[in-house]
Amino acid sequence: NLTSHAFAEFIKKQELAKNIVFILGGPSGLSPSVLEKADHRLSLSRMTFTSQLARLILIEQIYRAYTIIKGVKYHK
Repeated sequence: NLTSHAFAEFIKKQELAKNIVFILGGPSGLSPSVLEKADHRLSLSRMTFTSQLARLILIEQIYRAYTIIKGVKYHK
């Protein structure tokens, strides 16, 4: 479980090194071949979401992370 601040720190570190790519899995997750190639794994929740809702949650969390990095007060 990452806090919003920990996720922001993760984004900041990854952004310095390379491009960041997020791949959302389906209800059963991702195939082992995809997981083997991943540098990091992130879980939005132990619950199952529709793909549309999962994308929305991820986008909001990325936006929240950048507001934390930039010092904007959105995240509280």
